[in-house]
Amino acid sequence: QVQLVESGGGLVQAGGSLRLSCAASGRTFSSYTMGWFRQAPGREREFVAAINWSGVNTYYVDSMKGRFTISRDNAKNTVYLQMNSLKPEDTAVYYCAADRHGGSRYWTINEYDYWGQGTQVTVSS
Repeated sequence: QVQLVESGGGLVQAGGSLRLSCAASGRTFSSYTMGWFRQAPGREREFVAAINWSGVNTYYVDSMKGRFTISRDNAKNTVYLQMNSLKPEDTAVYYCAADRHGGSRYWTINEYDYWGQGTQVTVSS
């Protein structure tokens, strides 16, 4: 059983930055893959970034590279998403997710077993 709680969302101006946090409680294994997804109203939930707790492997969609950075702090059981140069199209609810199996399809929703409640990110023009 793993519980995930996101925080750090809010309202920012275009070009600004936010750092999202995802705190995990319960049984957390170092082999878990942790991911960030986002969902805008009327759109499908989409992959943003992923990271393995064991190791320093990180994954992004190409459009996120250079703007978003995923990182981890295993001592705190926390995953972060640093978001820079934010654009209005980044507006969405951002969700943290955990994959207990460490599968290879880290960009798919069905890969993940646990989800947080989400945190709203709004970027104004």
